[in-house]
Amino acid sequence: MYYYLFILAIAAERLVELVVAQRNAKWSIAHGGKEFGRDHYPVMVSMHALLLVSCVVEVWALHRPFVPWLGWPMLAVVALSTAVRWRCVRVLGRHWNPRLIVIPGAPLVRDGLYRWVRHPNYTAVAAEVTALPLVHSAWLTAIVFSLANASVLSVRIRAENAALGYA
Repeated sequence: MYYYLFILAIAAERLVELVVAQRNAKWSIAHGGKEFGRDHYPVMVSMHALLLVSCVVEVWALHRPFVPWLGWPMLAVVALSTAVRWRCVRVLGRHWNPRLIVIPGAPLVRDGLYRWVRHPNYTAVAAEVTALPLVHSAWLTAIVFSLANASVLSVRIRAENAALGYA
């Protein structure tokens, strides 16, 4: 029961992200932003929505137990990854968006975690995609969606690097 409420809370947090993203997209486009990678964005959104559904379905249908030695550390990983993602949102400010919108001439952000890691948000997302199902030992979901996320991120990071002019 608590796990289902936890997944519901994660879904609500994702809706807040979408509101912030929509506001930031309007601002970026109004400031000359150009969108890249439109093809993979719906796949990325669908994958994240299906992850939440799959977490619930696997736990419910396959009667996955809460295993404390696994569940508590995975809950900590989810909390930490969420904190890292929101830190990225804060550092990027109005430039943050799950859509790939680049404002020509805008400087590349190199503050916060971006000083040390090129894609800290994606690192946090990868950790979260694995940990979220494992909070309640939904290991099939963890495997399937970790692989799906790796596939989506390989496309996304290439598109982002191209849009930002990386060699």
